[in-house]
Amino acid sequence: MKERIALVIIIASLIAFLVVFQNYFNTMWAIIFLIAFMFAYSLYMWLVTKYRKRKLKKNPPKINYDFNPFISIFIPCHNEQEVIEKTVQNVLKLDYSPYEIILIDDRSKDDTPNIIKRLCENNEKVSYLIRKDGATPGKSAVLNDAMKIAKGEAILILDADAKIEPDFLKIMVPLLEGSDIGAVQAQKVIINANQNFLTKCQYNEYILDTQLQIGRDALRGAVELRGNGELIKKEAIESIGGWNEDTIVDDLDMSTRLHVKGWDIRFCTDTKVYEEGVIDFYSLIRQRRRWVEGSIRRYLENIKDVFTSRDMSLRVGFDLIAYITEFILPFWLVSEIIIQAFHFVKGYENCILSSVALVVITGIFFIIMFVYSLRKHAHHKFFTALKEAIVTSIYFITIWFPIALFIIFKIIFTKKTMDWGKTRHGVALCSIKGMDNV
Repeated sequence: MKERIALVIIIASLIAFLVVFQNYFNTMWAIIFLIAFMFAYSLYMWLVTKYRKRKLKKNPPKINYDFNPFISIFIPCHNEQEVIEKTVQNVLKLDYSPYEIILIDDRSKDDTPNIIKRLCENNEKVSYLIRKDGATPGKSAVLNDAMKIAKGEAILILDADAKIEPDFLKIMVPLLEGSDIGAVQAQKVIINANQNFLTKCQYNEYILDTQLQIGRDALRGAVELRGNGELIKKEAIESIGGWNEDTIVDDLDMSTRLHVKGWDIRFCTDTKVYEEGVIDFYSLIRQRRRWVEGSIRRYLENIKDVFTSRDMSLRVGFDLIAYITEFILPFWLVSEIIIQAFHFVKGYENCILSSVALVVITGIFFIIMFVYSLRKHAHHKFFTALKEAIVTSIYFITIWFPIALFIIFKIIFTKKTMDWGKTRHGVALCSIKGMDNV
């Protein structure tokens, strides 16, 4: 109910703003303001990133090899018989000590429990936890149960389809050393990018997310955990009372609560975690619906703490608020067009062309961001990057905007559900050179 009330207040305020703005001001000024804000903030992130890169090149950070905490690796499993054995074999190649692997079966209906029991028989590094049928559903509850038996000073969370390189922890762990650092997130990469149109778009989408995470890390802003390839201090987890079992996005919810508590989160591009992109439209919509709903709800649940926390830095607070606008923007754009279209049909004075221009400019902004990200991280030539950027921007707006609108109305008018919307693993065709044999 608290989330519903908060969202209604936000939406009502936005509608009131739009009505008043359009009655007394030229809408073009809203367009100019929006463009200026997005451009200025993006430019600021780019400049800070360039500055940090130059600074680190002149004065490379010293790695403390004596910082060698025990790591507990959690791998939650739900009907993962197709992938879990290969994932465990991959993780056992880690060139790091000491660590343990805890396989958590979450009420699987296939052969997953028997497979993970067998994997534990001949390896002392691997243990398992079988959750009963009546256990609390959701990934957060799975991780909280695993915490009860974990020995580690830090927790690495991997999806059941994850693939990592042997030096993964050697690169990630040093970034966790600072007393204010609560977690580190590795760069995520779609491993089956070339399987079909949807997986290619997801690959490009992750590339854009990488660039945004790099910028937020350079700002020491609100870097976010991504569920797969996240390394978190046990102390930080305990300081916020563990994972929130009332959320459907454990990673994003924990990110916000860690920031509110004053913990910093770092982003690492020097190592990667590879995962499968979903290969069909229905699964993609289910996955993105969960991400959007969970992301909006975690802000609504923590909105008071975001604005009143004394532990969170101003940089993180401003970055969090700026990030919230990505969920307000779809509603703003649609509301703007509807209001102007109504004025146009009734013959009233309107700014319908300005509204259309706002949509076009938003699309161009996404294309520019994608082109830069694909050139920088996927090393595409300009025209290849431009083509990919245009296609992915259309995909991005087509997928995210309707889902964001749907979720806003869902939160207001329906009861909260704990539908995890689990993604099926084991159907991908590997396309990243070398990783299919890792």
